[in-house]
Amino acid sequence: MHWFGLLCLAGATFIVFRWFQTRFDSLGRQRDFPWISTVVLVVAGLALFTPLVLRVWVESRISSAASEVVGASVEVECQSFGGAFVDAGAEFGYVAFGPDGVPERKALIKRDQCRDLSAYLRSDKESPSTEQIVAVHTLTHEAIHMSGVTNEAETECNAVQRDAEMARALGASPDAATRLANTYWTVHYPRLTTEYRSADCPGPAGRRSPATTS
Repeated sequence: MHWFGLLCLAGATFIVFRWFQTRFDSLGRQRDFPWISTVVLVVAGLALFTPLVLRVWVESRISSAASEVVGASVEVECQSFGGAFVDAGAEFGYVAFGPDGVPERKALIKRDQCRDLSAYLRSDKESPSTEQIVAVHTLTHEAIHMSGVTNEAETECNAVQRDAEMARALGASPDAATRLANTYWTVHYPRLTTEYRSADCPGPAGRRSPATTS
């Protein structure tokens, strides 16, 4: 989509350039500036280019937050429109493992979850939606993978203990961050499949594991 935006901006630049070259007619009279076509192309270009700028901003923020939580430099990418179009996976995020079984320091967050993270970043973070809470946890989960943990239950357990830290890294107040972590722990963690749950997981701040369902 942003390529069309670039074409629109390039078209506006070309129109202005041509006007400077031919701004006087054969009688020496100055031609009117092509305001309508120029403005239309600039507005369309900016509108089409804005999603890319927003995506780069979100990726920068969530990469910085994940690096802070992990304690090492990691990279987080948001899934593109094209990637989402052909994606049939049910997971919310993904970290590839190398041939040696070691997780890479690069994660992919799916398009919907990146949209929710973007909304969370632009909010006051005091009353996040269910989708935003899950998206923040997804980022924490993938950050734990990037730190070197491969087992899903262990990764999930570590993540619920670090969700508040992630929320603070994304700009939440300490109280709001704690509420987010506790909400995920008490509402969403018990609903996970057994592959992702552990009865021994202490949860946020050492809290005992809530009742779990299969």
